[in-house]
Amino acid sequence: MDAEGYRRYCLESVAAAYDVVLITSEEPSWEVPFIRDCVVVPEPTDQAALTAAGRALADRYELAGVLTWTEWYLVPVARLARQLGLATTSPDVMQSCRNKARTRALFARHGVPSAASVSVRTSEEAATAADRIGYPVVLKPAAHAGSIGVIRADTPEHLDAAYKVAAHTAKVGAESTSVLVEEYLDGPEVSVECVTYRGETTAVAVTRKSVSAPPHFEELAHSVDARDPLLDVVAPAAQAAIQALGITDGVSHIEMRLVDGRPRLIEVNGRLAGDMIGHLVHLATGIDLPRAAADIACDRAPDLAPTRSSAAAIHLIYPDTSGTLTRLGFDGVSPPWLKTIHFQHHPGDDLILPADGGHLFTARIGYLITTAATGEHARARAEQAARTLTVQVRPAA
Repeated sequence: MDAEGYRRYCLESVAAAYDVVLITSEEPSWEVPFIRDCVVVPEPTDQAALTAAGRALADRYELAGVLTWTEWYLVPVARLARQLGLATTSPDVMQSCRNKARTRALFARHGVPSAASVSVRTSEEAATAADRIGYPVVLKPAAHAGSIGVIRADTPEHLDAAYKVAAHTAKVGAESTSVLVEEYLDGPEVSVECVTYRGETTAVAVTRKSVSAPPHFEELAHSVDARDPLLDVVAPAAQAAIQALGITDGVSHIEMRLVDGRPRLIEVNGRLAGDMIGHLVHLATGIDLPRAAADIACDRAPDLAPTRSSAAAIHLIYPDTSGTLTRLGFDGVSPPWLKTIHFQHHPGDDLILPADGGHLFTARIGYLITTAATGEHARARAEQAARTLTVQVRPAA
């Protein structure tokens, strides 16, 4: 994935307040202006290697906190913080966030409304679970991210193919190789961006989402409105989910759907949201989530006072078909409300949509970000700007 395009704003924010030493999987490039030192660990999920790198940096500097915004590193980094005697949510809690089967069990135990869910390891077990839950069902890897391998099956005839898609992704999981068969939650999808410090959770913003048509769940657009009345509706469910999992500290991204107007939980990501959502929150409210995450990692109370009351939206750019990108450009003017246009693929790159076995890393071309007084207007501006893009793809044979 294009780390600079999606996480530069995070590192820039943290580096404005703290000296940063980095543990990274490859030699730093764009990160260099924001860091004081680094250690390269080819695979940061290797706990022994990560711990050795952390201790090496602790020998050189007085470390105040440890932070990650990468989904796959949540548990190893929590363990590293514990080993260094630094503030963190428990590694076991982070493991519950990473393993969606454990998440569902904790939701059920604490009465948090979510979806019926069964963990399976074979296509036959999946069919039995789907019959019990009732179609349509959603199949997903128990421990992955980015909606990769998540697919809907509408009938028994679709189930075997859907199971193979989810199982193909699940088999590479380091934390769980199981597949979940779950009730399909029929309603609009949102997320709640929360900040927890010493067990007290504040719901900072609600993100309204647009996702692709079934059977896949590619995220196509997001918007944040500082005055969105939906926040008051969904905040209690998000806070209940965080409490059920036992998260004590950090920034969390809680995904849910509104079924008959009532929130039902999908999952809790114990980290800053992806897709530039944290940046949208900052544009709309002035609240700096990466800075809040760093403050909490250093056991300092974060500043969550809003300084703006606006809205922002991101439109994620996908091709209409898989194939080779032959032309890409922006043909319009750049009004003040068009804050960013970013391309992560370029002419000559091959693009593979989820329907053809790809995922967001192989399919997404880039994004654009807009602002306005309301979320609805910001979304309309994003769609307007997207219409001025030139995207030409030579279809795959």
